[in-house]
Amino acid sequence: MRGSFFGLNVAVRGLHTSQRALYIAGHNISNVNTPGYSRQVGNQQASQAIGVFDGTGMIGTGSEITGVSRIRDVFLDHKYWGENVSYGEWETKHIAMDHLEAIFSLDEDSGSGKVMEGFFSSLQELSKDPSSLQTRETVRAAGEAFCKYFNSAAEQLQKARNDNNRAFKIKVDGINSYAEQIRSLNEQIYRAELDGSNANDLRDQRTVLVDELSKIVNIEAGEVVRGQLPGGREDRQFEITLNGSYLVNHDDVYKLECYENADKMYDVRWKDSGNDLVPKGGELKAYKDIRDGDAVGGAYKGIPYYMEKLDEFVRYFAQAFNEGIFKDGTKHYSGHAGGVGLDGSENIRFFSYNHKASGDLTDYSHISASNITLSSDIEYDVRKIAAASVSGNPENKDNITQLLEMRHDARMFAEGAPEDFMQSLVANLGVDAQQAKSFAEQQDSIVQQIENRRLSVSGVLEDEEMLNIVRHQHAYNAAAKMISVIDEIYDVMINRMGV
Repeated sequence: MRGSFFGLNVAVRGLHTSQRALYIAGHNISNVNTPGYSRQVGNQQASQAIGVFDGTGMIGTGSEITGVSRIRDVFLDHKYWGENVSYGEWETKHIAMDHLEAIFSLDEDSGSGKVMEGFFSSLQELSKDPSSLQTRETVRAAGEAFCKYFNSAAEQLQKARNDNNRAFKIKVDGINSYAEQIRSLNEQIYRAELDGSNANDLRDQRTVLVDELSKIVNIEAGEVVRGQLPGGREDRQFEITLNGSYLVNHDDVYKLECYENADKMYDVRWKDSGNDLVPKGGELKAYKDIRDGDAVGGAYKGIPYYMEKLDEFVRYFAQAFNEGIFKDGTKHYSGHAGGVGLDGSENIRFFSYNHKASGDLTDYSHISASNITLSSDIEYDVRKIAAASVSGNPENKDNITQLLEMRHDARMFAEGAPEDFMQSLVANLGVDAQQAKSFAEQQDSIVQQIENRRLSVSGVLEDEEMLNIVRHQHAYNAAAKMISVIDEIYDVMINRMGV
């Protein structure tokens, strides 16, 4: 044997091993609710054995904990990041499309259908009494409500676009912030592990940040081996790439910056090189798609698409109502301008833009949902509403009758009558919103499934840790008992022998 106190050393090592195992289990329990925390275990092994003096073999020297490992499945982390980017994109689109549906007011008591019904109902009432100034006031009010609905919808769409633009910039700033935090953690982890230790808690913090970053934009992240350290260990460094370019290269960060494009909206580029970055996934792509998507060339149907459809509707509706000319360029009716007002006025346009007079309306391409108004002629004098087809007969209603016929004329738009156009637009919006919702729910399910698998590997189970505590406590007590027994043996050998 190597020394008289050899057995005592073995027992003390058992105490230390059990004590450290208890500390590790306690650390796990205290972090059971810490986001991103990975369960830790002590790497326990038998300590190096020593040979006996007579050369008959070797004898064990007890146990020791050589390190603390972080239980983590790197494959699941990469799988999570790969799916989380799609979830971030479709969750954001789902929320945005819900907001667009609210703008269009799809319920029966509001929206385009209600203002359309109100407008044509007022014309119907006027056809019953063309000379009534009170009924003409009602027509003017209904026409103003019609215009204000589309003015409001266009304003809210533009506001939603501006909100998405601001959110786009906030996400770019968030990417830079996450990248800087990850760079700082890389340095701390690298320094802490130079002596062979495992910076488990710091690695967990880094993984949480990468989780958040993966929801914003499409990234590739992981450790790469870059040679060997002086002690022979692999020199592992953490990097994150975005579209093939470094965002984080161990202790270097390559930041992004926003700049205004020709449309006064933000685009993003690499700050150092000035090269544009086109996001291919995540919340950043979603905000850009919603903000800029015009459905041209397979692009996403975002706010510009629906703004253009509204503009198209009011533009061709105003042209049809004023001139009797439909979208195909064919004149099917005499239109409001072809009728005669109560005061004998002719060539008066009912709709215009920015309150311009009939004579100032020379090009209907100037009309949009944001600026459509009644013409100043109608705004200032309801007698100019052209109910009659001939002058001198205040009860003539022929022109109002043909204006009413337009409501159900399926030739006005490719989609059909005016209400058919709006119903088609709303239906398409509903389909797009449902698609975004379905994709978001699908990706949420996938991400949750992967997260559950990660938790099954890395999560802390209180019951399991309590069992570990009991097990390590028994081992500790056994080691303590061994010390007590050895102490008694030494007491007899030293103090009582030969008495």
